[in-house]
Formats: sequence, structure tokens, C-alpha cells
Amino acid sequence: MERRELGRSGIQVAPLCFGGNVFGWTIDEKTSFDILDAFLDNGFDFIDTADVYSRWANNGVGGQSETIIGNWLKQGGKRDKVIIATKLGKPMADDKKGLSKTYIRQAIDASLKRLNTDYIDLYQAHEDDVNTPLEETLETFTELITEGKVRAIGASNYGADRLREALKVSSENGFARYETLQPEYNLYDRQDYERQYEALCHENNLGVISYFSLASGFLTGKYRSENDLNKSKRGAGIKKYLDKRGFLILRALDEVAANYNTTPASVALAWLMARPGITAPIASATSINQLTELFKSTALNLNPEDVEKLTTATIY
Repeated sequence: MERRELGRSGIQVAPLCFGGNVFGWTIDEKTSFDILDAFLDNGFDFIDTADVYSRWANNGVGGQSETIIGNWLKQGGKRDKVIIATKLGKPMADDKKGLSKTYIRQAIDASLKRLNTDYIDLYQAHEDDVNTPLEETLETFTELITEGKVRAIGASNYGADRLREALKVSSENGFARYETLQPEYNLYDRQDYERQYEALCHENNLGVISYFSLASGFLTGKYRSENDLNKSKRGAGIKKYLDKRGFLILRALDEVAANYNTTPASVALAWLMARPGITAPIASATSINQLTELFKSTALNLNPEDVEKLTTATIY
């Protein structure tokens, strides 16, 4: 399988990342183990999670996703076969948030304990912390790398100007730099990334691991009217896509999928993988059947005409 580097980190990953936000939220531990086993058995290795997953569904307590992954790793023989990415910074409690040195130190040890590992491959700032100097945050991340607790760092939900400033701070001070960006990006949600971040990431050789790669499931074709919104717990977030542009996108996906005898989800992910600078889109599954559909995307080589059809149909 093709391998892609996370920025300049030297870390190579398969071109599809599994989104661990579903662990402990929409699927239980047993199902999570089955999906992780199948993911690994099929040659994939990149798993993304966060300390806060899934606080919103567990009475304000997070850590469920990391704990499930850690319990899976504890079975033995798997840690060196996977690339684990997690995130910190979003509130775990009123006094547990941000990117200060004190809190980073607290958060990394908590994540390592939940994950049953002594290192994290990619440690990401889940959101910017304007109340903490970038120098403090990046110096602390650099210390974690020196200590062997972290291999590389990344950013998510940073403004373009702050990301640019963070890269400058790292360069001027000899700190580790953000090697990846995790932005929202998919066939529907294109404008923000393409206008603000795409050139910046290309110029600085940052790896890009997109979240909401299937627009919360809309690009699977599962939701085609408001009557479909009750098909999953995430359905409420789909309504915004049910507009004229959304339906044009679904029609283009249906047409291209028919050409390859595959699914809209596979085509949507394959389009992302073919975009310049995209390292690995993040996608989730709650069953083995859904996971199998995700796998198909990595073997799907869209011809230039179909890539153009999708790009044109989804222009903003």
C-alpha cells in the first residue's frame, strides 16, 4: 500500500486515517476492537483520536476513545504496527484546557496512561490557545519530543495567521514545528481550506489530515432528504448540506461511483486522496461493512475527467 509522510516528520502512514471519535460514543468497546482489528489486518495503521472524545456523550467526562484504543493495544503486539495521533487543548473540565506548559504536561501523561503506551506518534493542539504564548506551547512540545513521549506535533483548528506565526516561532527559536494540519475539508466544505490553508501547507510541506472528510456522513449518499436525518446520531448535523449545491454534489458522486461500480463514500475519499497536499483523510465507521467501503477508496484511481467532474460540481 502507498505510504505518505506526515510533513517532514519521517513518519509514514497509509493514505486513510481512522477517526476514533466513534469509540465510546456510537460504538461500544467490543465493536471498536473488531473495527480496529479489521483496520490493522487490511494493511492500515493510522488512527486519530483526542482526549476529549467523547465528553459530549458521557455526562461531561472525556477519555473514552483513548481508553478503548489503550485497552486494544494492551492485548499485545500491536503498538509498533500503528501510528497513534491524539489531541489536547479542548476543555476536559473547567480547569483542564488550553496549551500552557503546566496543562500540556498534565494532559500528555493522562493520554499516555489511557492509551497504555509510553509515546504518542503525533500529538496535536486541538485548538489554538490565545492566552498562552506560542513560545511556551512550542517549547513544551519540543521538550516532550526530546523526552521521547512524542514523535511529532500537529495543529488543528488554528487560524491561518496563527499557524503561520507558529511556524515562524519554531524556526526562529529552534523549536519543533507543527508538521501537520487537521482542517475541515471535504467535497462540500472546500472554501475555507483552499483559500486560507492550501498554499500555506504546500509552501511549508505540512501534512494535511482532513476531518469531516465525508461531511458527517452526507457524502455517503445516505441522507437525501430531511426524512433521512434520523438514520444516525449525527443526522442533526446533516441538514445544512441538504441544499441545491449538496444535491448537485450527490448527483456527481452517484455518476462517478457508477463508472467504477463503487459507492459515493469511496469516491468522495478518493477525490480527497488525489488532492495535492492531502496526506490522509480521516473517516470513521461503526460497522465492518462501513469500514470495507472506506477501504475501497484507497484502491480507487479516479481518472482526470472524473476528478474534474467532481471538482467542478462542488465549486463554491
